[in-house]
Amino acid sequence: MDDDATVGSRQRQQQPASPAAADSRAMMAELDAPLHALGFEMEELSPSRLTGRLPITPICCQPFKVLHGGVSALVAEALASMGAHMASGYRRVAGVQLSINHFRSAALGDTVLAQAVPVHVGRSTQVWEVKLWKMDPSTGAKGPQIAESRVTLLSNLPLPEEHKRAGDALKKYSSKL
Repeated sequence: MDDDATVGSRQRQQQPASPAAADSRAMMAELDAPLHALGFEMEELSPSRLTGRLPITPICCQPFKVLHGGVSALVAEALASMGAHMASGYRRVAGVQLSINHFRSAALGDTVLAQAVPVHVGRSTQVWEVKLWKMDPSTGAKGPQIAESRVTLLSNLPLPEEHKRAGDALKKYSSKL
């Protein structure tokens, strides 16, 4: 007997992938493995704004078939961390605080749109605002907002020699989106 996650994974594998979709998946695999595993698709990537979308599949849901709050927090922290890393000149960053409010749910089959923008970019700390909306399926535009978070990060940490290439994927893809 297959569980929902296995069925969802098999359905994604059976769909023919366009070259653009394959490129997007390869990009996400390089940028952020956990977001890639969830099916997140990056649309805009810069030090001043990151956007993307997450199709709500069984792997993203809690038992009531709605988006798990932890997944929303993962999206927020990941986007804020990528943005802060770029905005700091590719210095090492570390999240020190995450606050998230959930306003509405997103159900299995929905698509969630995400946007991260900096509120404060200082020498030692950054604060990012990350908002999530349900996508209106008829227009592809933002529908009701489902969550909003603030992520505070240290952004003046030394980058150890073994991690000097940590920003290479961000540099590579920020110029392409």
